[in-house]
Amino acid sequence: MTTIKPASFTQITPSTALQDAKAMLEAARSSQTAHTESFSDRMGNAINSVADAQNNSLKLAQAYEMGLENDLSKVMISQQVSSLGFQLTLNARNKMLSAYKDIMNMPV
Repeated sequence: MTTIKPASFTQITPSTALQDAKAMLEAARSSQTAHTESFSDRMGNAINSVADAQNNSLKLAQAYEMGLENDLSKVMISQQVSSLGFQLTLNARNKMLSAYKDIMNMPV
């Protein structure tokens, strides 16, 4: 069985700790810049996913009305998901509009 010796303060110097911190910071920055999306891209993707949920809900409701879909709970859940998505989108739009108005009314 191997024993693990605890590190003492003499083994870690300020320069090595600083170098390790710089390396970790650079790694974090490079991974962050590789995965960054703009605000408009994120909002566009969110709006598209809400639109897809609404279209899916409409198709399921039509299929249920024609007798092709027998699971009413599936239809109701998809309608609730699309409703919640729409409400979230509407609230986000209202918050952005309010923030825009606040910024425009700021004295320069």
